[in-house]
Parts: sequence; C-alpha cells; structure tokens
Amino acid sequence: MHILNFEAFLVAITLLTITPGIDTVLVIKNTSRSGGRDGVVTSLGICLGLFVHATFSAIGISAILLQSSELFLAMKLVGATYLIWLGIGGLKAAFKSHSGLMIDDSVARMSSVRRPLKEGFLSNVLNPKTAVFYLAFLPQFIDPQYSPLLQAMTMAGIHFVIAMFWQCCLAGAVSSAKRFFASPVALKWMEGITGSVLIFLGSKLLFDEQS
Repeated sequence: MHILNFEAFLVAITLLTITPGIDTVLVIKNTSRSGGRDGVVTSLGICLGLFVHATFSAIGISAILLQSSELFLAMKLVGATYLIWLGIGGLKAAFKSHSGLMIDDSVARMSSVRRPLKEGFLSNVLNPKTAVFYLAFLPQFIDPQYSPLLQAMTMAGIHFVIAMFWQCCLAGAVSSAKRFFASPVALKWMEGITGSVLIFLGSKLLFDEQS
C-alpha cells in the first residue's frame, strides 16, 4: 500500500468521520423515519459517494472548483438546494400525522433500497465541501511515484469502511430506541429537528464564503 504517512491519514479520516455533520443528520433522520435498515442504506449511499470525490481528486477535476468561482458557486447552489429540499421534506413530515415507525414491510423494503440510497449518495456527491476537502486532503498522502488513482481509491475504501461502521452504529443506536421513536409525537419532533438542521446546513453551505 503506497500511502504516505498512513497513520496520520488514518487518524485524520477517523476524526473527520465521527465529527457530526450532514451525514450524521441524514442517517439519524432516515433511521427515525423508517428504522435501522433505512439508516444503514443511507450510510451506504453516502459512502459510495466518497469514491466519486476520490476519482475527481485523483484526476484533477476537483481543481476546477478552486479555479473557477462560477463553477464552484453553481455546484454549491445545487448541493445546498438539495439539502434544503431534504430539510423541507422533514418539516412537512413533522406537521403530518404519524403512526410511529409501524409501516408496511413492502414499503419499507422499497424505501430501503431506493430512497435512502439515493438521498445518501446525492447528499454526499453534491456537497462541494467534500470535493474540495478531498482535493486538499488526499494529495498530502499520495506518493507521486505510484498511481494517484489507485492510492485515492484505496484511501476512499478505508474511509468507506470507517464511515460505514460509525454510521451503522449510529443507526443501530437510534433504531434501538424504537419505543421512543414509535411515538408519533417523538417522530414529529425528530423529523422537525433533523429537517431544521438540514435546512441550516444547506443554508450555511450556500452562503459560506468560498475559502
């Protein structure tokens, strides 16, 4: 494995993973909505998006985000708008009547395969800060004597394993409190809180100054 300063990379990527952010909020939101399976599939979608950013970083496409303010702002707008849209969906659900997490199994199976996977993947891929982070972070550990793409994919794979483990534990913790989340009132509060946080994060992403 040709990764420079591997120990430093491992510590840094682990700290990045466990730091609460958009991914954490989305996993909690989807787990509270439809159970632990939705949370796990959401995590899978999020982690698959890491390979997209690693590829862009390795071949230099992400550099455009730093060189072109117009493209950066356009991607920022798309990603932030999607997060705000997810948040608005959560707020709408908070004002609707809920019967807890007792939903039809066929609906749960379809949701677990399609909706949370798409939400997790798009929320990660459309986040320009993740792209810029990968562009700035991965090159510090890439040995120029070997394939940058292979090294970037390896680091993304390590990030994938760490993030999946952490987020699945998080989904399990939320799901284990099923009696609490089975309460219609508790579910409304969770939908409202996570929806509001997603709107906040999306708005912050939208209005933050380009670094």
